[in-house]
Amino acid sequence: MPTANCQLNLFPPHRAAIFDLDGTLLDSMWVWHAVDRAFFAARGLALPADYAKEIQSLTFRETAAYTVARFGLPESPEALMAEWNELSFRTYRDRVRLKPGVREYLEVLHAQKVKLGVATNLTTHVAEAVLASNGVLDWFDALTSADEVPRGKQYPDIYLLAARKLGVEPRLCVAYDDVAKSLLGMRAAGMTACAVREPDMPQDWEAMKRDFDCWIESFEELL
Repeated sequence: MPTANCQLNLFPPHRAAIFDLDGTLLDSMWVWHAVDRAFFAARGLALPADYAKEIQSLTFRETAAYTVARFGLPESPEALMAEWNELSFRTYRDRVRLKPGVREYLEVLHAQKVKLGVATNLTTHVAEAVLASNGVLDWFDALTSADEVPRGKQYPDIYLLAARKLGVEPRLCVAYDDVAKSLLGMRAAGMTACAVREPDMPQDWEAMKRDFDCWIESFEELL
């Protein structure tokens, strides 16, 4: 079984590290719970128990299209995306913070000249805002949003694009995410896939520890 300790030996040969944001670098899952509650309450609908699990590896646009189709909403996916952006942007910019150990770990990698990238379902302007407000945006060499690729994070598209932006072969990249389907996308891209525990995400953590290259409970373990 892979262990968190294997992470300590990843550099070298890896030349780039690619990170998910929500639930991985950011303590932000509460934002989307609040957005979902407000969104469904405004329409007189109950928030389904399986909603978060069903959308966890979808792109922002795919989530909007799925929501319109599942609930028969009269709005367009674009209208939902605009509403969600409005509900979430200020919260990300002003209130969302990095998880414990993240800043210190990023600083170590930056000092070692490891290229840093983001692969996220957030839109680029939200990602830029939250990383800037936490004082780490300048450490990243490239940000990649799932809206830039045709398929969701369970496929390799976003990771291959992130690697191209960084100018690093996928096999020399390690990627971090808290969602099992996204880790499968990393694997398909040829990257080292590291599972990050997010207690607020409905998943089988024991299976993730077993199935992927490395795992960590917290970035503090890597310091």
